[in-house]
Amino acid sequence: MRETFSACGLYDGTAYFFKNGRLPVYSADRLFQGGKGVGLHGSGKPEKGYDAMKKELAKTYDPKGFEDRLYRFWEENGYFQPHGDRSTPTFSVVIPPPNVTGQLHMGHALNNTLQDIIVRTKRMQGYRTLWVPGTDHAGIATQIKVEETLRKEKGLTRHDIGREEFLKLVWDWKAKYGSRIINQLKKIGSSCDWTREAFTMDENLSAAVKKTFVRLYDKGLIYRGLRITNWCPHCITALSDAEIEHKDTEGGFWYVKYPVVGSDEFVIVATTRPETMLGDTAVAVNPEDERYTHLIGKMLRLPLTDREIPVIADEYVEKEFGTGCVKITPCHDPNDFEVGLRHDLPQIIMLDDRARISVPGKYQGMDRYEARAAMVADLEAEGLLVKVEKITHAVGHCYRCGTVVEPIASKQWFVKMKPLAEPAIRVVREGDIEYIPERFEKIYLNWMENIHDWCISRQLWWGHRIPAYYCRDCGEMTVSETDVKVCPKCGSTHVEQETDVLDTWFSSALWPFSTLGWPRDTQDLQDFYPTSVLVTAYDIITFWVSKMIFMGIENMEQIPFPKVFIHGLVRDAQGRKMSKSLGNGIDPLEIIDRYGADALRFALVSGNSPGNDMRFSDEKIEAARNFNNKIWNAARFVLMNLDIEKAELPDASLLELEDKWILSKLNTLIGEVTSNLDAYELGIALSKLYDFIWDVFCDWYIELVKPRLAAKGTPENGTAQQVILYVLTETLQLLHPFCPFITEEIWQSLPHEGDSIMVSRYPGTSESLSFPQEEIQMTRLIETIRAIRVRRSEMNVAASRKTHLTIVSEHAAFSEKAAPFFMRLASASDVTFAASCTDETAVRIVTDAATVFIPLADLIDRDKELARLTKEKDTVLGEIGRLEKKLANEGFTAKAPAAVVEGERTKLQNYRDKLENVEKALNQLAEL
Repeated sequence: MRETFSACGLYDGTAYFFKNGRLPVYSADRLFQGGKGVGLHGSGKPEKGYDAMKKELAKTYDPKGFEDRLYRFWEENGYFQPHGDRSTPTFSVVIPPPNVTGQLHMGHALNNTLQDIIVRTKRMQGYRTLWVPGTDHAGIATQIKVEETLRKEKGLTRHDIGREEFLKLVWDWKAKYGSRIINQLKKIGSSCDWTREAFTMDENLSAAVKKTFVRLYDKGLIYRGLRITNWCPHCITALSDAEIEHKDTEGGFWYVKYPVVGSDEFVIVATTRPETMLGDTAVAVNPEDERYTHLIGKMLRLPLTDREIPVIADEYVEKEFGTGCVKITPCHDPNDFEVGLRHDLPQIIMLDDRARISVPGKYQGMDRYEARAAMVADLEAEGLLVKVEKITHAVGHCYRCGTVVEPIASKQWFVKMKPLAEPAIRVVREGDIEYIPERFEKIYLNWMENIHDWCISRQLWWGHRIPAYYCRDCGEMTVSETDVKVCPKCGSTHVEQETDVLDTWFSSALWPFSTLGWPRDTQDLQDFYPTSVLVTAYDIITFWVSKMIFMGIENMEQIPFPKVFIHGLVRDAQGRKMSKSLGNGIDPLEIIDRYGADALRFALVSGNSPGNDMRFSDEKIEAARNFNNKIWNAARFVLMNLDIEKAELPDASLLELEDKWILSKLNTLIGEVTSNLDAYELGIALSKLYDFIWDVFCDWYIELVKPRLAAKGTPENGTAQQVILYVLTETLQLLHPFCPFITEEIWQSLPHEGDSIMVSRYPGTSESLSFPQEEIQMTRLIETIRAIRVRRSEMNVAASRKTHLTIVSEHAAFSEKAAPFFMRLASASDVTFAASCTDETAVRIVTDAATVFIPLADLIDRDKELARLTKEKDTVLGEIGRLEKKLANEGFTAKAPAAVVEGERTKLQNYRDKLENVEKALNQLAEL
């Protein structure tokens, strides 16, 4: 047992040592020499490192035994915090903030696993790394939860207790449940700097929101006005366009007669929402539509009401669409609203905030759909309903609750988007911001180029209250970062703040810089903005990514990140989206409890490719568990055969062929995995690690080197120990970002320098470890051994049955030195390397590198095989006879379907081919 300092801030050959990950207490000129780890320890009294409490590696892999313990160790030692001086290159990421009252789901698990892989890699590569965590106040979602609790527990609404008391309840809710998802993120191994944890309602982030609002207002980019907005009658608030999900829904076209006043004429109007007729103020026709020019300016009787409305001419109407007559409902349709403004039409709001009929009359107080049914029945009774066509059309739904939204005119706050969108479009078009994969640029650009003004006000109590103040005496409105108590115009103290709050996305749009201290000029802001990459799913490109880009340019005069790494969604094994209604959701915490966080992370990243959805299945998690077991058992084997204390390589002259092969393969792996990670091809990188660890290292190198590891006291044994320890250590470091817990636990049990694998150096390639010729030679031997195994398997030869091998090859690898490989791994009793082989009865196995001959008598028991083949011949002859008789029956061939007859003929030919092979085998046996 020894005591060590924690080594952090690795860059430019300088190591900074920290007590508990805080202030540097020691530095050394070089931490790494010649690509190998060198342990450095300060004088004085060092802190106790992890190895002071480490026990030997357990016999069985049980993640419950160490994952929580290791996470506490990392966090308590400050490894998640950025280290190094300001000359160290930086790498920063901000977490897409989950809802403060949220529960970890598979989407969170995937997103944060991908971020953690990237961050852990950069930290090991020596960057001064910062991953900023935090949560979003989630205005609508949180308010709904608290309102539901209030109603269930006390039978009250928020209006019963008032705004102030309700907000106290929300803050109490946040205090009780706000840390839940943070603790769950820790369970999957997220290496965020929790000392910098942010919340969108924190004091500084609230100051950032106010400053941004006032700046945009002063520039004329924020305004308040009566406009059509998307209204959710369940959440009782306006929504932005980005918060609407359009779903194909079954509906109808109702064709209704509107009688012309003073005549027997009528026009026919088609509508998908007949209840909105109560808000009609005109019917529009195209001015060039000859069918209706004589009606322009005349009045129509609005069905089911006592009102009359005019026929107006507007080019908005398409002559060929529908009947060519369009009902104009200015307060309930965005296009109608513009038509209404052009023609100075009355504005009638016919729905209240819960989508109930609000205009006086028979239908007042009815729900919109109840009113629809009643009005359609009345139209039919009055002979005004012409017909109904069933249609399927895209209908907007609230993204939070799934309720069908209503377009309703109301006074709301808006951001003028065109001036903000233009520079945000330019930085993507000019390549300052790169989408990975590139195809997602189209989604972003299409949204930004066709963007409407952003409705930012919400009729909620939980959120950032809009910093606008109204004087009740003179009507003056003041927008201010500080509270206004006195009207600046008339001096009245009767001043009230706007009751609406801001859209949640307004505050999260500031996330990349508000979390770093803006609007204050902080050191974090100077060091870590712009951030390095944004990792997010494609479904919030319009919600969040677009807003961060234009807000970053507007407030910081810099893009918030140069790269946007887009990942897909996690779907079930059948490719369906996970949902409560389908009952196909998977709780990542249950997976962690059963299999461990590393298995969950492995399953999420395995097969994952940028931008594409992934399927999560039981098979994936089982494969992940098996992989971890494989690594664990391999590490235990290595440990049982070690008596050295340092992972360093011997001189190249001492390396055997298999050593050079594995080192060269490892060197290639390091280069490829590093390139894949740089390109955000995390799934490909993990696949290569999996293949190397399972196939190359475990299934081949360990088996190849076992005889040398058993030969204790020999120079060959020492070399084998050094190489296997070096390869295992480097492989664990490559794997650590993907599977942090198991790699740390194994690494701590091995001879090592430093306190934690997560702050050890990331492996790099070296020309001195490239052995291309030896790699080719060993690959030829392995391919030949594999071919022998395959042939033995095909012939059902027991693994215990040893055979003589004659190997003919011109390649240098096939020499007496390779004989032990074949004897150990190809079940050879002995091996002869020859220029040729004259045994014509021998089984011949041909590979690209060699031809292997195995005496047939060595592979089989002649008498048993003769009996087996004779029995098989009798069976085949019986089937041939049966099929020949069946096909000779004209009743069968004439009446049976042609496909059935053809199938029987195919079976007959297959049995004849099988008979030929069996007889050939019997003849070969007869010659033995």
